[in-house]
Amino acid sequence: MSNVDEIKIDQPALSFENSPENDDEHRKRLEIEELIAQSDNQNISLNTLKKLALTSYGLVNDNLRRILWPQLAGVDVTTLERAPTLHELQNHPEYNQVVLDVNRSLKRFPPGIPYEQRIALQDQLTVLILRVIKKYPNLRYYQGYHDVAVTFLLVAGEEVAYAIMEQLSTTHFSECMQETMEATQRRLMFIWPVVNFENPELYQFLQRSTVGTLFALPWYLTWFGHSLNSYKAVVRLYDYFLASPMYTPIFVTAAILLHRSNEIFKEDCDMASVHCLLSRLPEDLPFEVLLKTSSKLYDKYSLTVIEKEVEILILKEKEQRNVEEKLLLERRKKLTRSVSKNPSYSLSHWFPNLLTPKSLLVTTAVSIVVGVCAYYYKNQYLAAGIS
Repeated sequence: MSNVDEIKIDQPALSFENSPENDDEHRKRLEIEELIAQSDNQNISLNTLKKLALTSYGLVNDNLRRILWPQLAGVDVTTLERAPTLHELQNHPEYNQVVLDVNRSLKRFPPGIPYEQRIALQDQLTVLILRVIKKYPNLRYYQGYHDVAVTFLLVAGEEVAYAIMEQLSTTHFSECMQETMEATQRRLMFIWPVVNFENPELYQFLQRSTVGTLFALPWYLTWFGHSLNSYKAVVRLYDYFLASPMYTPIFVTAAILLHRSNEIFKEDCDMASVHCLLSRLPEDLPFEVLLKTSSKLYDKYSLTVIEKEVEILILKEKEQRNVEEKLLLERRKKLTRSVSKNPSYSLSHWFPNLLTPKSLLVTTAVSIVVGVCAYYYKNQYLAAGIS
């Protein structure tokens, strides 16, 4: 089975549920519609617009988002550029990779749309992405970028979506679009000080598990667009992120970890178990509660303080690696000296109990668990830019 086929199987299909408004959503929609009706050219003041996007239910529906997302992103819809044809962009060096990723995104389109319409949307998505990276050759396309672009395309249309993605690529996603993922990986470490400040026991558990931050990489790269099954949840998060500072996804991630602490503590404290748990987001996450927590965390802890804590953490990890490398080197030297003194020494001399039936059974069981997780991680993260 090819990587493409594997990703198609494992990538969650978006649920485009059409649930009726509750009373609070209805009241907020009427409030926003009234503000738009009373404004000049449908423009709402930025402070008011941000407050609407940040508070419960965000901008409520896509009809309102189509009007208000460009304003949140700082896009002037009266000066949009003409979109080139797909043929005009076929010589771009990233063309084949972008087309491949767009073809993987079939499950991110509404189900049941006519074939011709889906093909047209895929072509528009390809053009949109190539336009951005052609205009900004210093920005590097990453797998997962298309998950963000397709959301704006579905809501706002090709030309507005391009203008929004152009803006976000030079601000919110600029760090992710560097030559390497080093800056992004470092940014993800900002999760740990926030978790430690709020729940030291949870922080210690996660550190002992050596889970790392790989589970959160697709969340950060795609504003959770790759990892959630609910379209309604995705666009609600996009309301929030468009109205927030660029590193806000870090605080949403911390809020999710804190919310799931009891669930995490029930797992074995090892990388495979914890990673398998965290990599899959529950479908019933209370995002309105989580977004309120995220905002409180952002206001509570300054990025400067978090940065200092990350520097300390990086230094400790470096020191630990140096100690481990030194111990490994010493063991290798001892082994080399012993073998040179007595060439008849074999592995069975050094590890007499290594190949007992019990040890083989344990090793096989662990290998199966790690293998299953590794298979899932590979499929999950290939589409988020990890190979």
